[in-house]
Parts: sequence; structure tokens; C-alpha cells
Amino acid sequence: MLDTLAHALRRHPDRPAILGTTRTGAMRTRATFGDLADLSDRYTAALHTQGTGRGSTVGVAVRPGPRALAVMLAVHRLGARTAVLDPGAGPDVLRARLALARPDVVLADATAQAVAGWARPLARRAHLALPDLAEIGPVATVGPRLPGCAPALDADVRTVPLPPPVDEDGDAVIVFTSGTTSQPRAVVHTRSSLAAGMTTVAGLVRPEAGRPVLGGTFFVLVPSLASGAPVALPARSLRGLARQLRRLGPQATYLTPPKLRQLLARGARFTGRVWTGSAPASADLLTRVKHAGAEEAWGVYALTELFPAAAVEQADKAAFTGEGDLVGAPLPGVVAKTDGSGELLLSGPAARHRYLGEEPDMWVATGDRARLDAGRIVLEGRSKDMVLRHAENIYPGLYEPSLHVPGVELAVLVGVPAGDGDERLAAVVQPSPGTDRDRLRAALAGPLQRMGSARPDAVLLADVPLSGRSLKPDRAAAARLAARRLAERSRG
Repeated sequence: MLDTLAHALRRHPDRPAILGTTRTGAMRTRATFGDLADLSDRYTAALHTQGTGRGSTVGVAVRPGPRALAVMLAVHRLGARTAVLDPGAGPDVLRARLALARPDVVLADATAQAVAGWARPLARRAHLALPDLAEIGPVATVGPRLPGCAPALDADVRTVPLPPPVDEDGDAVIVFTSGTTSQPRAVVHTRSSLAAGMTTVAGLVRPEAGRPVLGGTFFVLVPSLASGAPVALPARSLRGLARQLRRLGPQATYLTPPKLRQLLARGARFTGRVWTGSAPASADLLTRVKHAGAEEAWGVYALTELFPAAAVEQADKAAFTGEGDLVGAPLPGVVAKTDGSGELLLSGPAARHRYLGEEPDMWVATGDRARLDAGRIVLEGRSKDMVLRHAENIYPGLYEPSLHVPGVELAVLVGVPAGDGDERLAAVVQPSPGTDRDRLRAALAGPLQRMGSARPDAVLLADVPLSGRSLKPDRAAAARLAARRLAERSRG
């Protein structure tokens, strides 16, 4: 699919590729197909000159857009692999993850470098933080530079012949998902598994050339552009996003359930086919999207380890009367089964190759309890401790150790249902006997700040419920306790 895209960029250089919005709300072309091809060539030449090739790892901290896509194309052409850096994870977690990935070079835009440097105090307010990028290794700037930024990636590129594209399988991307700071965990996709996933998306969405698509993920950008369809990156504000929907009339839209709920509350209208995932999408939500103008409304079941796995349209989901959450039939090539405990296992060409540092495994353990109903997947609840908030997976074991500051006897992070499949994240912190609670809250301020986008919605000082012979924390009971306390706060 990436090879197909590379050829498409050169066949139609003047065709709009990435669309954006001006300050006045007008739509504009941020990059043409030819712009993307030129950027990709420049980045390829620069990385090749620096020695990047098969076996290399390139850390990428670049905001979604033309430059990020051009970087991915360049790394792909050279046969290297990309390690995705997420500033929302917090510096401690990122430092541990990067120690495992060991990138040979980090490509960062000026914003990412500001988050790691002079703008760190401001960025913390938005729960964004990066470690000092210079600690990781060589850094190069992608896009415009600001004072204090590393040298530009393509500053010294001269007219040199580009290397031929690598035409063999191998690691393509590393995406960190879970684990602790002492044991980070990351998904490794190969070139073939990425290609299979994007081919599945293209067959599912069927983008038509020339008609805009609204969405910002890599799995939206590549299949759409490879089919000749321009892509509009979603505006950050709800007003801007609603304006995009109205002015573009996109043939396909991909947004998370929280975004859809917010847009519906503002009276936004939809066109074409609407796709949503990354969090549970209820039949009610999909029905409301269709009532707001969409021709079709689809819920997509996907994991970082296998994207996409299944999909269901609103009519089928609304007609389902059994227990559980119908997420649809496995998509072409996906094989689904359950193990002895009822956990859903998936496999297929689009499945990740392995977890970084571990042996390959053809089966992906989803962490979801499920059953197969006439060949369709019906979820029955998550078997892992993962909390799903605002379409983001939060793994308590990743952050709980940092809450154990002096004066804390026990601490757990739990999810509290917030309606329509979403959750609030609560920290239940048990003070040690005799601890001054005001001082304890002050001591927790630093660790909470470093948690980035996983910072809890509420911190409750209370005894953590225990259960079992070994008196382990009872997460279900802790979640019920948190729900009661939060309800009492709301009433108060």
C-alpha cells in the first residue's frame, strides 16, 4: 500500500492531498501529491546520507500531517523502522520505552522539542511531556526550526541519487502500548502486516478518487491517498470540526466516539459513511449519527496489534438483541477464537509480528472476553485491568508504582463508568496511618503531573478494598467505592 501511494503521488502531482483549515474557517490545501513526493524524497536522501537503512530505528515525534507522512514514507523506502513517540505518556515512561527501542536518530518538529525544552512548564498544563531528546541520541528537526532546535533534517541534502526502495519484509513500526517503566511493552508491525491492515481498510471503506475523506490516523491517510482521495485532518476545535463536516461533505469520516458525541450535542450533520473506533460505540450512538445525516454508521473493532479486526453497521448492531456487545464479523483474513477462559484471540496477515524483545506469536490475546455468535464477535467485557477513557487505553500497572510516595500505603487506578462505554479514571490512595493528608496530596502532585494524559480525573484518599487469601487489592470493589464517592461529590 505504501508503494502504491508512492507511485500515486508522482502520477498526480497537482492533486490536493492534505486539506486544512484557515483561521477564518476556509478550507485550504496544505500539501499536494507532488509536495508529499518531494518531501519524502528530501527526507529519504537526508536519512540515507546519515546512514539510515535496514536495521535502523528512527524515533518520530512529529505532529500528524504532511511532514509526518513524508517521514514514514522515507523510513519505509529505506527499510528502517519507526518508533512512535507519544508526548502524552509522560517523560519517565517515555525514557524507559526509548531505552528499549534505542533509536539511532530522533526526528522531532519544533513543537515536540519545545515540549521537551523551554515550553515544558506550559506543556505540562496540557499533560504533555517529553524527556530531554538529546539524552536519547542524535536529534534532527523536521519542518520549521525555532531558536534552540536541533539542525534541520534536510539542511545539508545535496543532489545525490536516491537509493532504490527496499523490497523485502522486515520491521516497519514500533508502537508502545503498555508495561511498566521497568518492563515497557511495544507492538512491532512488519511491512507485510501494515500492508495487510491498510489493504483491509481500503476494501472496507472503498475511498473514491477526488472526494474528500475526514480523518487523521495513518490507516486513514494512506489508503485514502493511495486511492486518489484527499484527506482533511480533523480540526482541533469542535466548532472547526463541525464546519469541516458542513463544508467538505466528506465521503467518509473517521472520528472517535467521544468526538461524535460532542459533535452531536452541537447539532452537527454528517454525510457519506461514518466510521468510529478506539472505544466502544453503542447502537444508540451509531443510530444518532445516521439520524444526523450519515448514509452508514460503522463501529470498528481494532487493536494496536491488529487493525482492523471486525466492523458492524448500525442496522445490524441495532437489530442485535442478545447479551453483550456485537462488534461484527471478522474482516477478510482475520481468524477469531476464544481460549478456555473465554478470552478472544485473533490472528491474520494484519496481526503484529511480536512484542519488542519477545518471540513471535501468531495469536493476539485481546484482553476481551467474548463469544462467537453465528461467526460474529460479541464482546462480554474486558478481562484485563485496562481502563478506556476518551478512546485512550490506560494500563494501571504502568502508573500505579509512581503513586507510592512516602505516606502512601497502597494505591490503585480504576475505571468508573461514565456512560456510553466511556470511563472516568480514579486513583484510590490509602494513606499510611498518621499521615497528614494535605502533605500527602502535595507529595502526589509531582507524580500525577508526570502521568501525562493518564492523569486520573479524581484522587480519592480511602482504604483500598482487599480480597482473596493473599489480600490483593480488589479492583472491582475499589471501582464501586470510587463510583460512590464521585456520585457523592456530584450531589454535593
